[in-house]
Amino acid sequence: MQHDTHHDQHGRHTDHADHTDHSAHTAHTAHAAHHPGGASWSMAARATLHCLTGCAIGEILGMVIGTALGWGNMETMVLAIVLAFFFGYSLTLRSILKAGVDFRTALRVAFAADTLSIAVMELIDNGVIALWPGAMDATLADSLFWGALAISLAVAFVVTTPVNKWMIGRGKGHAVVHQYHH
Repeated sequence: MQHDTHHDQHGRHTDHADHTDHSAHTAHTAHAAHHPGGASWSMAARATLHCLTGCAIGEILGMVIGTALGWGNMETMVLAIVLAFFFGYSLTLRSILKAGVDFRTALRVAFAADTLSIAVMELIDNGVIALWPGAMDATLADSLFWGALAISLAVAFVVTTPVNKWMIGRGKGHAVVHQYHH
């Protein structure tokens, strides 16, 4: 039996009998986002900001279109949510495609990376607006409309960031997207 001295992930010397290939383990541990708790708050905040950008574009565009067409609150909110998902996925899809990934794979990665994040963000964002007195009936010319929207997006960011941290720390969410940015 041959004994080789190796270093474990903490830098300690260890002896391994017939340990011929640990490259798969090394490749896996080199990416901190695959370990529970391995995601930093700044990484989670960046992922959430990315999600917030797509959601905000969709929300604002949906509200502008719905208001301009004279739609009711429910129809306008549904359009805003659909567009928030569309733009959220589109931003992620664009960055993955730039990395040279085929469209089908990029689409699966975008869905896996963003669905929970966008869903939480939309639930919080629209919940705040729906519960804010008068916000649902405010028009684009009202400061209440823009103030409620800004605050609802800020609250959604605060609530969604820990969700993204949890997901990234388990190798899910934007950790999957990060694999394509090397």
